Amino acid sequence: MALYPPLEPYQHEYLAVGDGHELYLEQCGNPDGVPVMVLHGGPGGGSSPLLRRLFDPRHYRIVLHDQRGAGKSRPHAGTDHNTLSHLVNDIERIRCHLGVSRWQVVMGGSWGSTLALSYALEHGDRVASLVLRGVFLCRRQDMDWLYTEHGAARYRPEQWQRLVDALPAGEGTVLARYHAALAAGEARSGEGMRLAREWTLWETHLSALIPLAGLDVDGHAWSMARLETHYFMHDGFLPEPLLPRCAQLRCPVEIVHGSYDLVCPPEQAWLLHEALPDSRLRWVPGAGHATSEAGVGEALIAAVHRLEQRGDLA
Repeated sequence: MALYPPLEPYQHEYLAVGDGHELYLEQCGNPDGVPVMVLHGGPGGGSSPLLRRLFDPRHYRIVLHDQRGAGKSRPHAGTDHNTLSHLVNDIERIRCHLGVSRWQVVMGGSWGSTLALSYALEHGDRVASLVLRGVFLCRRQDMDWLYTEHGAARYRPEQWQRLVDALPAGEGTVLARYHAALAAGEARSGEGMRLAREWTLWETHLSALIPLAGLDVDGHAWSMARLETHYFMHDGFLPEPLLPRCAQLRCPVEIVHGSYDLVCPPEQAWLLHEALPDSRLRWVPGAGHATSEAGVGEALIAAVHRLEQRGDLA
């Protein structure tokens, strides 16, 4: 099963959501089709054309947006009035703005899975089903895995050393030091952009089972680094731990997870599957974290097909 062919939005706009933020919003596929929301990762990653290709454009009204501060949204990399609660409320604003009574699917990957779960817990009557990829539970131990020497650093020691060496001398954790430097810096300063690039390269290296050479992350490095450090220093702005609350969810949930995911270790997908009353977990053999990893996109499409066959989608 291949991804659906590339397609362009039939509509795109900026939606003001208050606090000086404007979200880039686009719709693809069938304007009269089944409404679905696709959430990007990060925080700060921004949507990509690849995410448009996970639903059949003949049957689905595919809605994507760049979350506050990410992608084309304005202000770029803005951290003021930018918390998980804001992002959840923004999805509701989009739903009302577009006249959607209920999302038939909310799909989210990585941080997008955190946001999708948070939205479904807050607005369960507006979500018919969830499709989650690369589950990120946003626990302190999950962030420690990424940003201390005891986790993913043991699998990518050379890249980890580069991340650490890029920092000026100072005290505190790697996460805290990057957060302080990026919060004080600016994208147009050489030093700010240098640190943002190193931060983003680290995660990009982890996202692929076989790290790619010559990676270019400049297009989203500033928003990715600023927003990830902003959110992770505050434990994702979760009001309470996510996993214990998930047993409340009653909608069907499809989970897709790479068996060699170094960004979000597979334990997180397993624990979520165990906690959810109506979930199915599909491992993608030999795959890492990213949607672009071999087999991951196809597994997401297959997950949507399973929901269709069960009759879970209107």
